[in-house]
Amino acid sequence: MIAPLPPLSPRVDALVAHFERVQAERMQGIPLLNRDLHVEAVDFVWGTPLPEDDGELVAEGVLITPWFMSLLRLPAQAQPHGNRVGRSAVRDFGSERFDFIGAHDPAIGYHETCALFSPMGGFTTQALARETARAALALTRPAPVAAPVPARRAFFLGRSTAGVQS
Repeated sequence: MIAPLPPLSPRVDALVAHFERVQAERMQGIPLLNRDLHVEAVDFVWGTPLPEDDGELVAEGVLITPWFMSLLRLPAQAQPHGNRVGRSAVRDFGSERFDFIGAHDPAIGYHETCALFSPMGGFTTQALARETARAALALTRPAPVAAPVPARRAFFLGRSTAGVQS
């Protein structure tokens, strides 16, 4: 039996709260801040555990801030930096592979980012930034292919439905 996935929202909420604090405490007065945007985590899901992550679940999605937009990998549990801060590693993200840079903050632990946009001056609304984030994710997360629907007659008669059309 496969163990159920842990709740995703506490980790993603902690990520958003951390970057909101960064904005409020460290980014005020910085000209590259786009005042039309706010911190938002977009479409985070549990990714496939990787051997280099010791099989630990990693949440994957896009983080929008008023100063950058990045693909982000966030382990299920806060981890120490393990001397990985600033190091680059090629990681699977959906169906693609990207270079991610290691980062760490005590509030959220070790995480990895892959820059999409910085600065964010080209975005006039939060909705446009979110739409762009979702478009980027759509390129890495192809839609699942629907399984063929078996022909009703073959299904009810218990026959193989391979090559049968209804």
